[in-house]
Amino acid sequence: MTDEELKALDKEVKRLKRIAAEWAAQMHDLVEERLPAAYEEIPAIAQSTYDACQSWAEANGRLLSK
Repeated sequence: MTDEELKALDKEVKRLKRIAAEWAAQMHDLVEERLPAAYEEIPAIAQSTYDACQSWAEANGRLLSK
């Protein structure tokens, strides 16, 4: 992998980490501010948070293996 490709992957990992953190913040806001009334939102927000974290973990794993 070239230096340019490594930099691009590092940038992607950082972007995915930010997205995962944003979803985690949405989950936190749901818990802190809107439950129990908004309980039906839990599955969708939880799935989106999980997916974002999984995407970050996969990209981070690729970066760490280089």
